[in-house]
Amino acid sequence: MALGGADLLAAASRIAPYVVRTPLLRGPVTAAHGTALLLKAEHLQLGGSFKMRGAANAVLALGADRVVTGSSGNHGIALARIARTLGIRLTVVLAAGAMPSKAAAIRALGAETVQVGGGVAEREERARALAAEQGAVLVPSSDHPLVVAGQGTVGLELLAAAPDTETVYVPTGGGGLLAGLCLAAADHPVRVVGVEPALTPRYARSLAVGHPVRLPPCATVADGLRGQSPGTVPYPIIRDRVDELIAVGDAEILAATALLHRLGVDAEPSGAVALAGALRAGRGERAVAIVSGGNTPARLHTLHHSPTSTSTSTHTSTSTHTLIRTETKEPTP
Repeated sequence: MALGGADLLAAASRIAPYVVRTPLLRGPVTAAHGTALLLKAEHLQLGGSFKMRGAANAVLALGADRVVTGSSGNHGIALARIARTLGIRLTVVLAAGAMPSKAAAIRALGAETVQVGGGVAEREERARALAAEQGAVLVPSSDHPLVVAGQGTVGLELLAAAPDTETVYVPTGGGGLLAGLCLAAADHPVRVVGVEPALTPRYARSLAVGHPVRLPPCATVADGLRGQSPGTVPYPIIRDRVDELIAVGDAEILAATALLHRLGVDAEPSGAVALAGALRAGRGERAVAIVSGGNTPARLHTLHHSPTSTSTSTHTSTSTHTLIRTETKEPTP
């Protein structure tokens, strides 16, 4: 299935009742960027991350009553929220290194979890097997056209709100969000830069040799970005459109996370990876870094121990950060 702007617009329309249009916030003032760096606040998305977009698009389009997925946590949380809303049975397969707080949040939302030994590759193999055993629909965390199209709505909103953006920095794990941004920017002069943890630069290495490669499991602090190989759907999209890939170390990721927290942006380490990439690049430009998630252990503890944990309320934040603009224009591909 060849994806394009029409698929992103269809996704935006389909998921509109189930997601929020996240704002742009003023980023940290740096010597390179001055005050020109903005943050796309996907940590304020329902379910605490951008994953709600792809999860909702896939589930709504497929119309399944039973779903299986493999997830590091945020995709599973997003699917569990939409599954609960629609009355869908969901099983989420987690790798050995999955955060206990995310697993607990998934269960609190009504889904079943299954944990496997090994890394993301073993997780995905188990998810495929379970889907076949149960007669369920498999909804991967990134490697599916409908998931990629849903994630691409982040790019539609961003470019509609800030069309003069010169570079967008995108956290890159399985590649669904980066591929979605590449599709949204297909006919736009914006530079698209993927930012990977240095411990698992699967896209950079794959593009360097001209084909997807599989890396061993890793334990980067960016738990949501531990994928071992590019997805078959995202890979060619990224290959044909991405402008640059940057690798950032765990120390840089933690520093960017701490910086966001000081600014009142409650990001998890995976959600701070794009900012780490922007800081490493140090380019003087109008740039946007996507803060992809805010499911910190503290927030998740509150979520699954709260009597309102099964509500469908919007993800909230204690952020007092400056709101730059909220997208009100209809997005265009």
